[in-house]
Amino acid sequence: MIIADLKRRVRKLKQAENAIRARGNMRDDIPLVWEKFFCLRTNSESKSLYTLSELSAMSREEYKAVVDEFFARVYYEVYVYNGNIEANIYDPQLLAQLDLSPIADEAAVKKRFRELAKKYHPDTGGDQVKFVALMKVYRELTESAEI
Repeated sequence: MIIADLKRRVRKLKQAENAIRARGNMRDDIPLVWEKFFCLRTNSESKSLYTLSELSAMSREEYKAVVDEFFARVYYEVYVYNGNIEANIYDPQLLAQLDLSPIADEAAVKKRFRELAKKYHPDTGGDQVKFVALMKVYRELTESAEI
């Protein structure tokens, strides 16, 4: 993808987030998800998830997955802010830690948890630290689903 075109597309994502937040009546002092996701500077060591060089190297499908994840997080934050979280909506950041899509359902979460639990369980020769981290993420996901 051409850098100038990519910058324009990413800026449009920021405009879209601002429009969504305005409709959701979110305060302006809450940081944008866009700022955590993207960095438009070419020579920057940003803490953003995606830099321009990384985005430009992606295939169309990979870029689409990034945009889908971005919008899932935007809507999740708006829902949390307005108290509209339903039992079937999970935190996209927690799902990403399990390598799941932002729109994963309960069955996908359970299946992935079981796969990783078998892999990391100390009784089967796995890494105890990773297993404890996995348990924490799964507990957070299941507790948010009970709300």
